[in-house]
Parts: sequence; structure tokens; C-alpha cells
Amino acid sequence: MDMFSKLTHLFQQALETREPSVNLLDSFLDHWKGITNYYIETTGQTRPVKQTDIPWRLKQMLDILVYEEGQQGHEEMGPCMEYLLQHKLLETLCTLGKAQYPPGMNQQVLVFFSKILVQIQKPMLHILNVYRPVQKLVRLCGLLGSQTEKEEAQFMFVVCSRVKQDPYVLNYILEIKKDNHSKRSISTSEDTEKGRSGETVPSNYPTASNPASTSSPQQHSPTDSPSTIFPANAGLIHVLVHLSRSQKSRVALKAFESLLLLVSIPKEDTAVCLAESTPLCQLLAERLCELFSQLPATLEPADIHSFPQTHWNVPFSQSGMQERQSFPGSEHMERFFAWLDFLDHLMREAPKRLAVKLAKEIHHCWLVGVLQHELLQMSEMGVLVNTALLCCSVRHIQSPAMLEELVSFLLGRHTEREQRLDTESHVLRYQLIEHCDHISDEISITTLLLFEELLQKPHRDILFNLVLRNLENRCYVTRTLGGGDDCRHFTDTDPVEENGELEEDPFFTDMYGEDEFNSSEQLLHRPQLMREHRCSGQTQALDIVNSFLCLVPQEAKTSQHVQGARYETYVHDAHGQLKECTAFLLDWDWPKSLKPTELSVSSSDFFEGHFLKVLFDRIGRILEQPYELNLQVTSVLSRLAVFPHPHLHEYLLDPYIILAPGVRSLFSVLIRVIGELMQRIEVIPNFTEKLVHVRRQLMGLDGESGVDHMPLLKGVIILEEFCKELAAIAFVKLPANNTNLQNTDTV
Repeated sequence: MDMFSKLTHLFQQALETREPSVNLLDSFLDHWKGITNYYIETTGQTRPVKQTDIPWRLKQMLDILVYEEGQQGHEEMGPCMEYLLQHKLLETLCTLGKAQYPPGMNQQVLVFFSKILVQIQKPMLHILNVYRPVQKLVRLCGLLGSQTEKEEAQFMFVVCSRVKQDPYVLNYILEIKKDNHSKRSISTSEDTEKGRSGETVPSNYPTASNPASTSSPQQHSPTDSPSTIFPANAGLIHVLVHLSRSQKSRVALKAFESLLLLVSIPKEDTAVCLAESTPLCQLLAERLCELFSQLPATLEPADIHSFPQTHWNVPFSQSGMQERQSFPGSEHMERFFAWLDFLDHLMREAPKRLAVKLAKEIHHCWLVGVLQHELLQMSEMGVLVNTALLCCSVRHIQSPAMLEELVSFLLGRHTEREQRLDTESHVLRYQLIEHCDHISDEISITTLLLFEELLQKPHRDILFNLVLRNLENRCYVTRTLGGGDDCRHFTDTDPVEENGELEEDPFFTDMYGEDEFNSSEQLLHRPQLMREHRCSGQTQALDIVNSFLCLVPQEAKTSQHVQGARYETYVHDAHGQLKECTAFLLDWDWPKSLKPTELSVSSSDFFEGHFLKVLFDRIGRILEQPYELNLQVTSVLSRLAVFPHPHLHEYLLDPYIILAPGVRSLFSVLIRVIGELMQRIEVIPNFTEKLVHVRRQLMGLDGESGVDHMPLLKGVIILEEFCKELAAIAFVKLPANNTNLQNTDTV
């Protein structure tokens, strides 16, 4: 019995140590021969491949290869894998798949390639007899009318995943070679397609048909040479962009994810390869232009403005489909903005070299090639819709590379002070600014929204280009004969004389008659406003706050008549905006204090710039403009006032600066508006009661009723709120309040 047990053990040990290697190879060869014999023995061409044993045999071959790898050392290659490579089985399978015989064979080949690249752990794509058939199979993907998009997308994703693991194989997959090498590669590839792959292909199976003979210019026949299907160095890129257009969401999602895998490879040489040696950037930008051209011209601006920021993968999710907005053109908008967000995401993930190249391509292809013409056209409706689309696009753009190109496109790169008569240095910039004061209120509101979106972007050149370059020399202030700033002091008996403008406004010295709040409600204890104060730029901030709070005459105020409408409501909002703006300043190198004025620059040369000119003109007409337009103008100005640049703060928020002759500031413009308001109040009976009623209507507390002078009354309400907002901004910019705002009991 012991002898029998020993013999059994020895026999089992022999089977475990010797037989498996022989049996594995024999089994592998049997399955392969079973596949090739099918083509020799079968004459029918209509039987689908799934009704044959080919899928089962391919699966068995894959299982054998995976098991064999598990039994080998890390550096060793088993006999089955050696046979697969030496006899070019992958080449043969690729040719069989191209022939689509039996029907559906291409699908089985794609699945086999995908699984072998996923399940075999050892690097493979650098091996000639692997990457060559992979190249061929890539060129068979993305054809017109393909029934295997799902398998193609999975195969491309697997290839890109392998490239992400081993970036050096990208050149092999993209076939990036010199011209003579490329020609040789094409010739060799065509030879192997004719059956010269080392494994004889039976002569009685059908050759490749031409399912794409009626294709569009972008689609090609699988029998074309690689150079006519896709450029020899771009097959992978073309196929991925093609699959991203698929109507099947899972296919498109896989294509998006594959492109992300490629561009997020951190190696610099890979980024250079994709940027300079492939049409990746061009194809992505062209797709953006294509989607933009599909947007209906009949889109409603209100629908565009209310369109939510679309993350690129939202269209592929169930929740995104359920939350989809529905209006004419909404599907086209979703596709466009999803693609724009995807490109922006690509540029954030990609190395800088590739991100910059893609951004420049979008600038050239879409911004200049398409959008600029649409923004400068004569049709008001066309200008309105395209400005709204641009505004929504600015909201989506976050990548530094794309933001750089966007700013260059909209504003240019000029750094010198603006000239009043210069309208040609950057035509688009000038036209957009002029559109803020367009005869069409809708165009004005939409363009102001565009600039407000721009001012929320973390890019130093936006504010510098629009405003700061004109304030650098501070020649908006009056200088004494000695060359310094005029720092006249005011006493209780001194008239307030900023310049000739204020001398014409006798009510200016009386406008401080009453406080904004009762003593128990006042947020700040107002000191004597006419006390001696320091020079321009150093004025007591509390005086500035109360100057704005007391600017609107008492009979034109409504805050005390409506609960929850006081000054404090703006303080937290202003604090949040200040924190947001301050976060931008880490690398902006702004001065901490006012720059001395330059004697070499005459104050007569001062021009606030086209942007501030338009805003000041608009705020000067606040009593006669539509309510929605006034809201937008004041929103842009308050955004500018929040930025903690000393020159901007002085010019927009300091009522005490001594302006040079002919110069206006925000405060002086508001003074003019108040003067006009005082004259108009005198001729309107029951002005305050009507004003309160309109205020309650705007707040939804009272029903609609006919009230005379409605634009004026709404303008007065906006004016009051704007002054409170400016006061809140000045308050939160106080160092003590900026750091200890949370300890303020009344906020």
C-alpha cells in the first residue's frame, strides 16, 4: 500500500512539473488550428461568428496566455506567448477582423485585443508584432456605419491606458517617424494586410469589402492606405475624436476618458509629441467650431444667461439627463458647452506645453476664425445672441492657458495709457466697450454681464487693461506748485471745493443734515465730517463710509421704511467679494500705497479710459435708464471698487480727492446725479410716498399699480442701494474691519 502511495505521488508530481507546459502549448495550438481550419472547411459566409466556436476558442487562448504568465517569472516569456509573437497571430487576427468573415469577426478581434492588453501584465506595446497589429486595428476603428463602436471605444481606452503606464510607446502607436520611415511602414503594413504575416491565411476567405464607399470626406474605406485613411501619425487621435461624436453616450464617454488619459501624461516629451507631431489640438478646436456652428441663431438670450455651468461628463450621467433644461436649442447648447468644458479640463490636466498649444489653436480657430465676426456683425440680434454665448463661455473657462488667450482676444496686450480718440488699436475691445452704451438696452446689459464675468477671472491683465493702466500716474488729482498733491484742509466753515463742478452744487454742503440711522441703529459712529483730514488717499475711512451713506437726500431714501433694507445687509456680501478679489492678488505685485504723481505727466492728459468712461456715462443717466440696466451698471462698478488697489480705491471710493480740472470721479458723477434728482423731486408731489410704494413693489410686498415717473423712482432706489453698497465696500476695506468683521455685533 505504501509503495502504491509513493507511485501515485511521483506520478502526480510529474504531471504538475512537466506536463502542464507541454499541454498548455498543445492546447493553445489546437485552439488556433481550430480557428484557421474553420476558414479552410467552411464555405458559407452568412453564419454569424457567435454561432461558431471561434469566440470560445479565442477565450481559451486568452485564458492559457494569462495562466501561463502567472506561472512564469517576471522577465520570462512562456512558449504560448512566444508562439503568438513569432507566428504573428495578432497580425492574422487583425486581417481576419478586417475581412469581417464570418460576420461579426471584427467585434471578436477587438474584444480579444482589449482583453489581452488588460490581462497580460508584462509590457507589450513596444514589441513589433504587438504594436503593428494594434496600429492596423486602430485604423479599422471609427469607420462610417460601424456596428462595433462599443468594442472600438473599449479597445481605444485600453490602448490609451497602456500608453499612460508606459508613455515611451506612444511614438509606436502614433507611428511618428521620418518621412522615409513612414513610407516604408505603410508599404510593409499593406504587405501584411495581403496575408504576408507569417501565418498563411486561407485563400478561400473573402477579402475586405468597402463598407464606406459612400462615406463623407472624413470617413474612409478600410482598404485605403493608412495615409489616406488618417495621417500616418494621427490614426489614434482621429479615431478618438470621431468616437467622441457618437450618439451612444457610453461610447462617447470612453472616447472622452481616453483623450484625458493621453493628455494627462506628465512627461514633457509626450506633451511635445502630442502638440507638435499630431493634429490633436487642431481636431479638438475644429470640433468646438463645429458645435458652435450648430447653435441655432434663434436662441433666447435669457435662456443662454440662465444656462447652468455644464461639466463635461454631465450629458453622460443619468442625473444630468434628468436635470436637463428644455428649450429650443438646449441640446445643441449642452453639447457645445460640455465640449468647451472638456477642452478646458484637458488644458488643466495637460502639461503646460500641450495646454498652451491647444489654447492657441482654439484662439485661432474659434475666437478669431468664428466668434470675432459674429460679435462685429451689423445684426443687433446676432450681436446679442453671440455676446450672450461669449459671456456663458467665459463663465466656463478656468484653465490658465485658455484664460490667457481669451484675455488677449477680448482686450489685447496693450500696456500704455489709453488715448481718448484711439478706436483702432484693438477694434473688438473698443466695440465691446461701446456696446455697454448701445442703443439696445438688451445688448448693453448682456455686454456688461460679459465684463462682470471677466472681472471675476483671476487674471491680472483684465483689470490692468480696462482700468489701472490709466490710473498709474495719478494725474487725475490736482498738484500744488511744488509738485505735490493738493492736500487742502477743510474746517467747519470751509466750503467743500473739489473742483469747479462742486462749486455749482450748493446742496453739497447741506447733504449731511441727518444720519443714515438713528444713534441706536448706526453701525459706525460718524465723526465730524467737516473736520480737518489728511491728504488724498489717507482720508479717514469712516468719513468715506458716511459720505456715501449721506449722499442721497433724506426725502429720496426708503430704507427706513422697509424692514431688512439697511446698510448692514451689504457688509457681509462686500466682505466675501473682498476675500475673493484678495485671493487673486498673490502673484499680482500690486503696490501697497499710493504712487507719487509724476511731474512729467500733465493732468490735462488724463483719460479714465473707454471702459470707465462708458460706466460713468451710464451711472450719470441712472434716473432715466431701465431698472435692469441700472442694476448691471452698478454691479460692475461695485465689483471694480472692491479690488484693493490703492489707485482704484482712491479714484472710485475717496470723495475727498482734489480732482484736476476737467476730471471726474465716481463720487463727482454721483454728485451730479443727486443735483438732478433734487431738481426733479421739487416738481413731483408725494415723492417719498410714491418711492416707498415702488420699493415695496420691487420687493414683492405690494401689488402692481400705476405710478407716474416709474423709471425715475426705480432709478432713485437703485441709486440709494448703490451708495449703501459703496459704503459697505469702503467699510470692509478698513484693515481692522477686514480682519475682525465676524466680531461686529450688528452684522
